[in-house]
Amino acid sequence: MSQAPLPLFPPINPSKTSVLEVSNGYQIYYECSGNPRGQPVLFLHGGPGTGCTPDTRRLFDPKTCNIVQFDQRGCGNSTPHGSLTDNSTEHLIDDMLKLLDLLQIDKAHLAGGSWGSTLALAFPMAHPDRVRSLMVYGIFLCRSSEFKALYFQGGVVSQIYPKTFATFIELLPVTDRADPIKGYAKLFASDNETRRNEALHVWTLLEQQASRLIVDQSRLQTEMANPRYVLSHSLIENHYFQHNGFIDGDELLLKIGDRLAHIPTHIINGRYDLICPMITAHELHKAMPHSVLTVVPDAGHSFRDPGMTDALIRASCELHGE
Repeated sequence: MSQAPLPLFPPINPSKTSVLEVSNGYQIYYECSGNPRGQPVLFLHGGPGTGCTPDTRRLFDPKTCNIVQFDQRGCGNSTPHGSLTDNSTEHLIDDMLKLLDLLQIDKAHLAGGSWGSTLALAFPMAHPDRVRSLMVYGIFLCRSSEFKALYFQGGVVSQIYPKTFATFIELLPVTDRADPIKGYAKLFASDNETRRNEALHVWTLLEQQASRLIVDQSRLQTEMANPRYVLSHSLIENHYFQHNGFIDGDELLLKIGDRLAHIPTHIINGRYDLICPMITAHELHKAMPHSVLTVVPDAGHSFRDPGMTDALIRASCELHGE
């Protein structure tokens, strides 16, 4: 008899919330939950541009984990909201270092999904001595093949959600449809406020629609009705993707096996993830032969899909110290 999937841990409130002054006028909102003396876990949210949520802290046992979350530059409760100036992967890595130092965490377990997985992999490539383990899901390396799956005609999302994708691509002038990422950057810079707001909405809607096997329309409507969320998600995500996430995903794959061979790593991906197709998780596992790869056969992109939740909870329960 198969086991019932493990649910999220019960809801908890943060034990501490504050802001950290970093560089270039940014204030980074962060929060700590669970056991202050437990295993230090730094969770990295996706997007870029979404912000941390109460549910992601529930992926970890609050009795044994000191769970740290923060809103990356320009999103969530961090300020200035929606700012793109001095906002890059290198800046985020520096912010993470400052946050770990502030909290007197010498080495942390890193966890993150989607863009959070990108950042979770990029950080130890720069600072391998500050990471105890990695738990990454919905693997994304900001390569052109991955952008094409979501944003380009002929990609997997355009084939599975043709009506939603038609709305996305037809908002662009015909001359800008060959590169929707650059095309939407032009719309976001438009002086026409109505057209700009429509573009911000449609950019986020495409990703949200494709994120789960079975879309929770109530949750989707709630998220899309939040103009701050839509603004930061669309602007910051597009900004990063114009620059391939400010990383070289192919080079990362070439070097990561040797660079991070000492770091225990869990890689988790939904078989039917449309946002971050399974092939990237397979390539990462091949590049990191010491890693454990879990393929969830009945899940998409969201950690809320029951199979993904189960796999993440089981992986997180294996966190251990040195």
